[in-house]
Amino acid sequence: MTDLDTRAAERWGALRRAAPALLGYAAVRALGLLVLALWSAARGKSAYTLLTARWDSLWYTGVAELGYGYEVRLPDGDVHSNLAFFPLLPWLERLGAAVGPLSYADAGFVVSLLASLAAAWGIFAVAEHVYDRRVGLCAVLLWAVLPVGVVQSMAYSESLFTALAAWSLYAVLTGRWVTAGALAALAGLTRPVGLAVTAAVWAAAVVAFARDRSRAGAEGAHGPPYAPGEGARRVLGMLLAPLGAAGYVLWVGHRTGDGPLGYLDVQAGWRNGFDGGAAFARFVAEKFTSFPAALAGAALVVGVALLVRLYVAGVRQRQPLALLVYTGIVVLLALCASSYFGSKPRLLLPAFPLLLPLARALARARTSRAAVVVCGVAVAAAVYGAFWLNGSGPP
Repeated sequence: MTDLDTRAAERWGALRRAAPALLGYAAVRALGLLVLALWSAARGKSAYTLLTARWDSLWYTGVAELGYGYEVRLPDGDVHSNLAFFPLLPWLERLGAAVGPLSYADAGFVVSLLASLAAAWGIFAVAEHVYDRRVGLCAVLLWAVLPVGVVQSMAYSESLFTALAAWSLYAVLTGRWVTAGALAALAGLTRPVGLAVTAAVWAAAVVAFARDRSRAGAEGAHGPPYAPGEGARRVLGMLLAPLGAAGYVLWVGHRTGDGPLGYLDVQAGWRNGFDGGAAFARFVAEKFTSFPAALAGAALVVGVALLVRLYVAGVRQRQPLALLVYTGIVVLLALCASSYFGSKPRLLLPAFPLLLPLARALARARTSRAAVVVCGVAVAAAVYGAFWLNGSGPP
């Protein structure tokens, strides 16, 4: 058997192991889309339009069709520029429209559907590698039944980014450094939070180098502590990882004439920035000045406390450093940015390692009990997703 045959067999075996998780994921998402279609029809709206032609999806298709340079000047002086939107999803939309009979919006929807399946497989691969197959299955199902899981089927970049991030992290965990760096670079072309993937690759690589040096010191002249060329591949992965995000940010700075920090000015036009969570804290505090808004404030406090608790649980369960670094940065950027507060739940979608402690707990339960829990939450998430998307929804 050749190396090519061996790799093909390995990939087929990996797909077979992941198949139950992917089928379960597809079933949950199909339920969500069915409920959305019925709910939208009852309100005289198009579910497909909600998924492909509102909010950020319009900005992405605009970039795909017309390129960069479009902006909207608001009466209050804010400038909403499409330079705020990273280019990988629009590029894929343009490619999909060029090779088939799809519109840019159709192509964005197809990309999101395929990327969501790739993300589910990547989450399974990471969880299976760190724990076992049952935990991997539970992690995928928990990601599918998140209250804002409907975003995974929208022409947004969350699913694409999560897929690239998950597989980059898996490549780090399995020592495929060049692959990890290349996927991190693509993630950096997808969303600003791509720097979380880059940081994870760098942190894991630095620790691996330190470990190799320690082994070399302990073993002396008994032989190389790692395979020949491993260090070079690791360095190459580190060099590749930041190229996507850095390249786009520098291009925006050149395009606007504002230098390396030009992208921050673009984000400021959208009133996006990093303030350490001060704006979010004020937003939550204001909820407690009236009733029933105080109930929403209490729910937000509980939600943030749950995020912290899940992250601490991951630390205590000794999740790999790459996962902890990645998750920490995703959560930090989501909670401490001064962006639109209603978007924070979807900004947390890529932080899938937070679900691993819950997946471990669910995996220990009896299959029948776990199935009842997942099905119940899936129905609730489908109803909530339809209600949310027909109301305020993202952006």
